[in-house]
Amino acid sequence: QVQLVESGGGLVQAGGSLRLSCLASGTIFSFDVMGWYSQAPGKQRELVATITRGGSLNYADSVKGRFTISRGNARNPVNLQMNSLKPEDTAVYYCNALLGRNNYWGRGTQVTVSS
Repeated sequence: QVQLVESGGGLVQAGGSLRLSCLASGTIFSFDVMGWYSQAPGKQRELVATITRGGSLNYADSVKGRFTISRGNARNPVNLQMNSLKPEDTAVYYCNALLGRNNYWGRGTQVTVSS
């Protein structure tokens, strides 16, 4: 069993930066794909960025050039550096890990960007 816990969220002014981390506990694997998703109030959860085991990257158009996803170690497998934050980035951010048919989610961390 794998547990994912996000950290690093908070309140920041527009133009500021935050760094989200995803900590993994339990049985640690080298996941096939790791990613970050966001969910704003009243909206569906949507992809922010993913990184594969081979290092391929994928970003939502809205965050290209501002956010950077990176892999860490087994206990901290993925991070998200968020720069030039905008009020529309306000959401709960979730860490996600895929391994075969298994899909793991953290409980999320709140990011609030004030104008």
